[in-house]
Amino acid sequence: MPEDVTDNGTGRSWLERIGQFFTSGPSSRDELKELIRSLRDRDIIDHETHGIIEGGLQVAQMQAREVMIPRTQMIAIRANCSPKEFLPTIIECAHSRFPVLGDDFDEIVGILLAKDLLPLALDPAKIERFSIKDHVRKALIIPESKRLDSLLREFRISQNHMAIVVNEYGGIAGLVTIEDVLEQIVGEIGDEHDFDEDEYLIKDLGHDEYTVKALTPVDEFNEHFQCNLSDDEFDTIGGLVLQRFGRLPARDESVSFSGFRFTVLSADGRTVRLLRVSPEIEEIEPGLDSQSG
Repeated sequence: MPEDVTDNGTGRSWLERIGQFFTSGPSSRDELKELIRSLRDRDIIDHETHGIIEGGLQVAQMQAREVMIPRTQMIAIRANCSPKEFLPTIIECAHSRFPVLGDDFDEIVGILLAKDLLPLALDPAKIERFSIKDHVRKALIIPESKRLDSLLREFRISQNHMAIVVNEYGGIAGLVTIEDVLEQIVGEIGDEHDFDEDEYLIKDLGHDEYTVKALTPVDEFNEHFQCNLSDDEFDTIGGLVLQRFGRLPARDESVSFSGFRFTVLSADGRTVRLLRVSPEIEEIEPGLDSQSG
């Protein structure tokens, strides 16, 4: 007997559906996603390939404001600072590019590449003569509404890896890097919040705050925090958090349940990866007394 290749839901074989795709094309984005999922379910493409294709489709619908690093989290350098003032910051955070700002926080002078500072290590005398304005590169300025697929194309053409995002009033809203865009397609590449795989799934930050990897099993979370979250539907704490949001949350979004507040520290186009967790103290309603009754 030949292998049954009929899709029980539609009465069509996957070969017929692929044929239709190449002849008439899908009639909607949802139909295209359905076809791709069907190819994955039948092992014609693997899960990684499926994720990349869906990530590429998602990027076409996303805007810069959804993935940008907000201005409150930007690490920037002032144009009037000397190397002795800004080098410790560059060394500590180890980024490769830094926005350079003027006297006003909304004044963009340009982008400073860390590699352009290497000559200072070879000739310390150059430190005294160094001027940031002589070394900055032109900044790519984009609106918050910039679509990510268009931004990726602009990154490729201009050979920039960072863009400054401005709001409708021309003020700085944040910044976005080429890595931020690519992560929406291929998944997490790297993040300053990450900690190594050989470290604990749950890390104590002090002051009743913890970083928790989303893949932490629910039973391990329960054991660590002496709680009783249900693992009937989901095996990991990330699954419970996604269920509570009812959608894929963005970085810095929070949700509270079962006595804990969960804040997303790291997420890509398909899942959350790292959470900040803090216990919530229940407030006693005014007028209620534990001795009453």
